[in-house]
Amino acid sequence: MLAHRVIPQLLVDKNKLIKGQGFDAWRSVGVPQQAVRIHQMRQVDELMLLDITATPENRGPDLGLIKELASECFSPLTVGGGIKTIEDIRELLRHGADKVCIGTAAFEDPMMVMEAVDRFGSSTIVVSIDVKWHRGHPLVYTRCGSWQTLVRAYGAAMRFEKMGVGEILLTNIDREGTMGGYDLKLIEDISTDCGVPIIAAGGCSGYQDMADAIYAGADAVAVGALFQFSDHTPRGAAEFLSENGLEARCI
Repeated sequence: MLAHRVIPQLLVDKNKLIKGQGFDAWRSVGVPQQAVRIHQMRQVDELMLLDITATPENRGPDLGLIKELASECFSPLTVGGGIKTIEDIRELLRHGADKVCIGTAAFEDPMMVMEAVDRFGSSTIVVSIDVKWHRGHPLVYTRCGSWQTLVRAYGAAMRFEKMGVGEILLTNIDREGTMGGYDLKLIEDISTDCGVPIIAAGGCSGYQDMADAIYAGADAVAVGALFQFSDHTPRGAAEFLSENGLEARCI
């Protein structure tokens, strides 16, 4: 059985570690350098870093910050935010990222995703699908949740599977930062027919939520606020999941 991953997720605005709710009401809660050091002390298996203001501010990735963080991070590092071109991806990988997470550009320029998969390999490319429910349908939002598309999450996932992406980061925007639990219906709906590994994000309130997301079909869970504002740890998550018959890889 493949091990399920528990991935600490760090949201940044330039050189600030931030926390919000529903992709809004952002506030500074520290600096990413300190958070990376803490997770390295915990010997996490993987980290995800998302610059949530890069695309809204029409700027590219902060390569200097990524290089600095990667120099202290001995775990695989997935980086997202502001990625618009193949050159952005190349530079992120050159500055220490192991994977890239593409959000808005995946919907505005899908040919770029196909080229990225071809050039850098499926395992390097993660696509972010951010969702809100409307009249019973999960619609995709881009530009950090500020732009509603008419694309349904299921169709988007199927399209990216055909493109050969390595993973999908699936986030319910309304649950993000609330610690109200993952969107299990969304996870189940997408994972039932989509062969791409799903990273569930948005709303984790405890170890049981992680287990529920995996039972619903997620291959991995991204955890943000819970690891920052409680005594929950990746090691504790691995132990809980193991006790519940779910092999976990996070330490």
